[in-house]
Amino acid sequence: MLFNSYIFIFLFLPITLLVYYYLNHLKLYKIGKVFLVIASLFFYSWWNVVYLSLIVLSMLFNYGIGSTFSKNRAFFGFNKKQVLTFGVISNLTLLGYFKYADFFIENINNVVNTNIPLLNLALPLAISFFTFQQVAYLVDSYKGETKEYDFLNYSLFVTFFPQLIAGPIVHHKEMMPQFASLKGVKFNHENFAAGFYLFALGLFKKTIIADSFAPWASAGFDVAENLNLLEAWATSLSYTFQLYFDFSGYTDMALGVALMFNIKLPENFNSPYKSLSIQDFWRRWHITLSRFLRDYVYIPLGGNRLGEFNTYKNLMITFILGGLWHGAGWTFIFWGVLHGLALVVNRAWGKLGFKLNNILAWFITFNFVNIAWVFFRATSWSDAIKVLKGMFSGEIVLPADLAGKFSFLTDYGVEFGAGIQKIGPNKEVVISLVLAFIIILVLKNTNDLVKSFKPNTINFVVACIFFVYSVVSFLTIKSEFLYFDF
Repeated sequence: MLFNSYIFIFLFLPITLLVYYYLNHLKLYKIGKVFLVIASLFFYSWWNVVYLSLIVLSMLFNYGIGSTFSKNRAFFGFNKKQVLTFGVISNLTLLGYFKYADFFIENINNVVNTNIPLLNLALPLAISFFTFQQVAYLVDSYKGETKEYDFLNYSLFVTFFPQLIAGPIVHHKEMMPQFASLKGVKFNHENFAAGFYLFALGLFKKTIIADSFAPWASAGFDVAENLNLLEAWATSLSYTFQLYFDFSGYTDMALGVALMFNIKLPENFNSPYKSLSIQDFWRRWHITLSRFLRDYVYIPLGGNRLGEFNTYKNLMITFILGGLWHGAGWTFIFWGVLHGLALVVNRAWGKLGFKLNNILAWFITFNFVNIAWVFFRATSWSDAIKVLKGMFSGEIVLPADLAGKFSFLTDYGVEFGAGIQKIGPNKEVVISLVLAFIIILVLKNTNDLVKSFKPNTINFVVACIFFVYSVVSFLTIKSEFLYFDF
């Protein structure tokens, strides 16, 4: 079930809110939680009920192991470290089987010239997210950083539908106290108003902005056989902005819906395209994934405690794994390699004491991220090379109707013709790209807007305008969130 669908907005969400708060009004708090877990599982199984058992079994397995840590129990004679290792490996094996089995088989077939048939498994929705979330829970439990909570609260921690499908990847310690507390069981009109406001802004970002860029990115990556310089840059920037507003919009909606239930999810997106370094970018983009990779991969590998060479090695390993987490393909791995190398260069640059002008630092960071996204989006190496070749080809073709005013540019190799018509209407694409830059660089982000939010008439009218305009667009636009694929 998608957030940007009529069935979610006009049936599932209002019914879930009404029943949950009505049960709490009757002081049936435990039944209210049970209902919310059932509703979340229904939300999950809407995509494919076959995989409902997968998340339930995963929950039971991890809660059982976590409980042995919290109660300091022996587990069939094995020590805590062995139990943790078993738990983590089991989780990653399950993820690996569904997400990477065919990728592994394809590479085996290519390397040793075999013909092992592919499994063609459907990727269970959200498996990457609930796996990482529960791995973090096991590690925290092993370290004694979690308190014991009952299974109902743990079930809600894993399945809570606003963050279940594509994050944020939440920590046990930041969510369980909220689920265990009775402070949030009563309807709070300020939280609800702020949640609706946040949801409306996120819905607008997704359906009106991100989905407008989607066909232009697809035209360049998937349809066009070759691209001139402007077409290639229009293609890459279209995807860069599509992904930004798609993920930012989803995050806003997730946080907004959670806030309607008086639950505060962690910040997951903070104007990453304003970053002045690649390190700054990863502090702003998919913040909870960056936090997970830092706390559960980079630091356990040794972090920066074992000298510069090992620090660089740990950065590379962490981001290669981060690339692989996003998808089973060499283009994703290479994207991770690029970001790992960029972080190594960034660290070495800082060690040398160099500092760039802020404008130049932003320009380099943004363009690196934009170019790296080409490999993230491309479905094959050839598609990635096609776009990159166009971006650096020097073949500039402007729209024919500009020839009269700018004919002197022909002396510099500029041609006049269709412009960027392979991607989309010239004026519409250019104006949209300019407006996107203004939105991401000049306007306040939703984190700042919500912090200063007041439930007044102006904000209500603004939210309603964004909401209604977005909902009407469902009639002509059908899409899914990009991060659902990961």
